Amino acid sequence: MTAHFDTPAAAVRAHEELYAYWQGLRADGRLPSRRHIHPAGFKRHLPGVSLIDVIHGGAKFRYRLAGTALYRVYGRELTGLTLESAFSMGAADYWSTELQKVVSGRKAAAGAHSLAWRGQPHLTVLWLRLPLATDGSRVTMLLGFDALVGAGVREHSGIRAA
Repeated sequence: MTAHFDTPAAAVRAHEELYAYWQGLRADGRLPSRRHIHPAGFKRHLPGVSLIDVIHGGAKFRYRLAGTALYRVYGRELTGLTLESAFSMGAADYWSTELQKVVSGRKAAAGAHSLAWRGQPHLTVLWLRLPLATDGSRVTMLLGFDALVGAGVREHSGIRAA
């Protein structure tokens, strides 16, 4: 299963499942850490999952891991890239602002944006970002999930007829 959904309702359900998983890891109001995250708990959503390092308190962000479905969403491999390396200046500024809100607020955030900038206005990315904290308080990483919705979303195996 990938992070591509035929309906927004299915994508929202996936967000709800991941949010519930993350919320279930919280104890006494403390944020879960990376060590609390076990991929088996959300295996079917792994292709759309990302882990984003928070650098210098949120001055910078780097993709530690980007699921295989995110290549289709963003048009390139994100693992190892900072926002500035992965996206245009406008997109990097958008993501930096949104991620800084998660870091400073220590709260989950979700949103939607069109892929019109990639020439695909019929597709939308529904995103979710969940804060993780090594010490339970200071956000050091974000757990992300991106779901692609819209007309014509299809899974491709990468195999083509000759």
